[in-house]
Amino acid sequence: MTKQELVAKMQEKQAWVPGKRIKLVMDEGAILLDGQANQVSEEDGAADTTLKATTADWDAMVGGQLDGMTAFMTGKLKVEGDMSNAMQLQGVMAKLR
Repeated sequence: MTKQELVAKMQEKQAWVPGKRIKLVMDEGAILLDGQANQVSEEDGAADTTLKATTADWDAMVGGQLDGMTAFMTGKLKVEGDMSNAMQLQGVMAKLR
């Protein structure tokens, strides 16, 4: 899935944490899940929490083949900022399956 396809799917499924700004960083750039503005964009702006993984690992997490906690524990997913936002994102990712 391309970055643009992922952004469109996340916007359609309202894949954000209400009131929080979470940035996903991958090989192709950033995606901002803006729960304050209720939108998903390719903006690389300020965020409460930043999650970093390869594009392949994001695809696996979105597709349900890789659990977010497993990705974090094995070093495939890096978290900067508020960890509780990252934990809430698991529910958001479930919307994409």
